Amino acid sequence: MSIIICPGIHDRTFTESFISGLLDTSSDSIEQNQAKILVFPGKDFLSLSAFHILEFLRVSVAHRRYRLNNLESPLIFISFSAGVVGAIGAAHLWQHLGGRVKAFIAIDGWGVPLQGNFPIHRISHDYFTHWSSSLLGSGQNNFYAEPAVDHLSIWRSPETVQGWWIDSSIGIFPPKGHLSAAEFLRMLLKHYEAN
Repeated sequence: MSIIICPGIHDRTFTESFISGLLDTSSDSIEQNQAKILVFPGKDFLSLSAFHILEFLRVSVAHRRYRLNNLESPLIFISFSAGVVGAIGAAHLWQHLGGRVKAFIAIDGWGVPLQGNFPIHRISHDYFTHWSSSLLGSGQNNFYAEPAVDHLSIWRSPETVQGWWIDSSIGIFPPKGHLSAAEFLRMLLKHYEAN
């Protein structure tokens, strides 16, 4: 299983910080975790382009980069802000070409409709973004920051952002609902790695 990170339009160091905050070094070494992570290198408005993200994936397959050996390698998309726009299109195109999308995680993809025949999760920097974005599609397990944080904080420092894990199928907080955004992401990734 590989993870493709589709950043938004922001400083590249924020994505590096996101990956550092996401990695759980207690179970694997950093090198092993990073070997499974592809980071779309597009700058500025290329984050919005499903075509450019798909081309990056195709080149990665052709050159056997990042343990992405073929279209059958299951992918998890993690996207942020403007990157959600390009990533959801790329996920559909990847599937159309015969690739497998194991899950799609949108972080602060406010206003972006999310639909697909793969699991979708939304992570939001505040309750309003969570609620209003869910109207445009979300999966069963989602997260929003409480207390609210600024938009870039949830990407730059997911390990410091506290919030609620929401099971949208029942509309209430699960018993272990309060955790950090990084813990929520690691929980999702462990779930998909096991299944």
